[in-house]
Amino acid sequence: MYFFTLLYLIAVLVRPQEYPQWADSGIPILPILLLLAFLSWLPSRSKDLSAPQYALLFAFQLVLMLSQVFNGWTGGALQQLSTFGPGIMAFLVLSHVAIERKRVVSIMAVIVLSAALLSVHGIEQVTQGVGWTGVGLSQETRIQYVGIFNDPNDLGLLFVMTVPMAMLLGARGGLLGLRRLFWWAGAGLIGYGIFLTSSRGALLAVIAILGVWVWRRRGLVTAMLLGVGALVAIMALPSRMGDIDAGEASAAGRVDAWYSGFEMFFSNPLFGIGPGNFADNNANLTAHNSFMLVLGETGFIGYTIWLAFVCYGFMMMLAILRHQPALADASRQADWKAEQSIAMTLLLCQTGFFTAAFFLSRSYVILLYLLAALVLGFYIGARQRYPDLPRFELTHDLLRWPIRSLASIVGLYLLVKILLVTSS
Repeated sequence: MYFFTLLYLIAVLVRPQEYPQWADSGIPILPILLLLAFLSWLPSRSKDLSAPQYALLFAFQLVLMLSQVFNGWTGGALQQLSTFGPGIMAFLVLSHVAIERKRVVSIMAVIVLSAALLSVHGIEQVTQGVGWTGVGLSQETRIQYVGIFNDPNDLGLLFVMTVPMAMLLGARGGLLGLRRLFWWAGAGLIGYGIFLTSSRGALLAVIAILGVWVWRRRGLVTAMLLGVGALVAIMALPSRMGDIDAGEASAAGRVDAWYSGFEMFFSNPLFGIGPGNFADNNANLTAHNSFMLVLGETGFIGYTIWLAFVCYGFMMMLAILRHQPALADASRQADWKAEQSIAMTLLLCQTGFFTAAFFLSRSYVILLYLLAALVLGFYIGARQRYPDLPRFELTHDLLRWPIRSLASIVGLYLLVKILLVTSS
């Protein structure tokens, strides 16, 4: 299972099956690898589906299907099962593979190496005009890749998620400092890749990552001050990266799309207008916001389920960071410190991902569910190693999540109204 999962992960990120020399082979490499990993997971006796994310993900799949049915397209239910179902399979497998801490670290290493390779491809695009995939620059200035990373913003999304992993791997030292140098060089390479994507969402995600890191070490006030200073410095940049302004054409278009999302939500508040239908109801323009996309397309029910799924990942990592177990000896203290280092890394990865995703329509992409699986698997393993960690149960939060969901919707609506006024 572990072997096939790593191969699947590499195929998702590096995507050699989409290179020109192999794209016409007709072999469905990704589905085959996922199926092999899933079939190797099925007979496992160590399956544990008690974590709330499992029930929430199955429920979200059901809502995606019902949303299509209630919007008059019965066949759309089967389409949603075939398009979103593989993501659930990948989530099930990876979350169980990641229970062992050593495997979490090795999975991070694979992700970092893959991201660094994509950054090298971007550097080749800048210097040669085209990369080894045959893909050139986007808008003649921004790097891109093949498949799900053919948008510079998606590439930036992967890069910001990966930088904290590279820093963790580099912090371990060893081999006379060469290991640290290797992984830090990888982090620098990926950081340069973020710059080459010219993705403003990715740049804001980097600031958010630094803000959370400072918050955990120096307090909220210091983090907020540094965050404001970083935003001011970025907006002063004489380039696309500095055009972070609600009145700027691209930003204003996003705000208009968010408001359109609320109109879709109000038209069908329970199940939305159906997944995949946002652009059809907004002049062929997507939501440019993962939260708004789910709200408009799946309504209050789907949004509440999805929001809970996302938030549990943050809650689990914060639970590890705040927990103080009773440790009898120094070796156990060092072991617990390693657990907290990984938890902090995964918290930063989620922060970067969802900050960037706030400006992108990436609610259903596989990258989100692979990261969520890594987070959940690590927490399940941490609870096995430290049973006094809190157990999250969905039954205890059934009334809380609709209230939290409603509060977030009101907050998002007020934000949109403010931005509409300031951009006019």
